Amino acid sequence: MKIELIEKIEGEAFLDVECKKGRIKNAYVRFPHYRGIEEILRGRSPLDALVINPRVCGICGHAHLHATALALEKLVGFGPNEKVRKIREITRFCEMVQNHVKWFYLVIFTTLDLPYDFRSIQAIIQKINRLSAIFGGQWPHSSYVLPGGITCDPSVLDIVQAKRLSNQSRELLEKLLGDFELKNLSGDLRRLFDALDAKGLLYAGKSLDRFITFGNDSYVESFKILSGKKRPAKLHYIEEFSQPKSRAKGVVYKGKFYETGPLARTMQRGERFVKQLHRRYKDSVTTRIFARIYEAHLLLKKIQEHLQTLDIGMSSYEPIEIGDGEAIVAVEAARGSLVHRVCVKEGKIVDYSIITPTQWNLANGRDGEPSLIQTALQNARCEESDIIFRSFDICSVCTTH
Repeated sequence: MKIELIEKIEGEAFLDVECKKGRIKNAYVRFPHYRGIEEILRGRSPLDALVINPRVCGICGHAHLHATALALEKLVGFGPNEKVRKIREITRFCEMVQNHVKWFYLVIFTTLDLPYDFRSIQAIIQKINRLSAIFGGQWPHSSYVLPGGITCDPSVLDIVQAKRLSNQSRELLEKLLGDFELKNLSGDLRRLFDALDAKGLLYAGKSLDRFITFGNDSYVESFKILSGKKRPAKLHYIEEFSQPKSRAKGVVYKGKFYETGPLARTMQRGERFVKQLHRRYKDSVTTRIFARIYEAHLLLKKIQEHLQTLDIGMSSYEPIEIGDGEAIVAVEAARGSLVHRVCVKEGKIVDYSIITPTQWNLANGRDGEPSLIQTALQNARCEESDIIFRSFDICSVCTTH
């Protein structure tokens, strides 16, 4: 039995792997820490959640803020206008893009011992964060989203600056990556593919081939893909369960394990590039990695579309009074669907539940059924465990909220 501390992730995780004759026979993921955010929220004013929840994570804090505001709005049946929705999406998409780019180079390229141009990566991240700050004021831990709208009211000059930064970011990224054409890969995409091929990893990490998304925005809708068929996904079928020797809970949908994240979203959207990869390599390390960096490309295009059509003359905020009730919502974060459930009685939070993407992707099996990560690791070469595990972009901090 090999017990390995997985480093260079957000937080800490242990991967217990049993190897026989150079192949993985059993695997178990343990998250050792507990932070208690859900307990901290009990008995507090619902508005306190706007400050506390973004601190669940330093990488996807804006997604948590967005989800919190949506949950509190749903309590009273409020829906923000188009301007508010687009600006919220712009900043959340910025958060996702910079995470994808960092992960692609700092984690995947480093794991594969591939050199890369750090200064160009840093330039992209800086531009994306500056774009986000035009609306959100800062990143991470922006507080500009609140029930009823947003606190910013961008000017024409702000939009011009945001367009310039989005154009520059997209041009820099495309210059590094090359073309998203499977038969004619170039740039860093070609280098990545060749490295996976040389290490015999192109087909590694194939899992259950089930995908799910719960967010509903201009980019994706709430759907599951099971046995190649796409059907609507409903939040009330989600079930959490405790895991022995781990502080993280696992999660299933109608009793089944599903993968969430960029691969699930691009499969749901029917993106040609990703579907070509999937037909050849299924839900392997190759398809999962390429889907994530391809999504950064897609999200930059969506940001540009929003900036072109944003009506800055619309209201940014409408005062609303938070009432009692229960609500469950989902937004798409970098690693996948993020679910927030809140119950408010007599003006106080009596229950708040957060389900994070890593809970979906790195749960352990139950009732004799292997999970997503366990299936991906099953019979893989022992030395492949690191890249397979990292292909899911682990976040221990979110998971042990």
